[in-house]
Amino acid sequence: MTDEDRTAQTRYYLMTLARIAGAAGAVFGIVLLARAVEWPDKAIGLGLTLASLWEMAVVPRALAARWKSKPEP
Repeated sequence: MTDEDRTAQTRYYLMTLARIAGAAGAVFGIVLLARAVEWPDKAIGLGLTLASLWEMAVVPRALAARWKSKPEP
């Protein structure tokens, strides 16, 4: 395996890890939202869920755009 292949594999794993972390945060937020009794606790669960969903959508794309190779002339 070449160095370029290892770099690409590492970057793929980091983007996948970002997606998994976002999904875990969203699930945790939903659990907090479902088990909360009072409004402030429900707001924390909702905020965590929305932030995690945003993270799942934005961070992997931002990493891919940052690591995108430049076209050769």
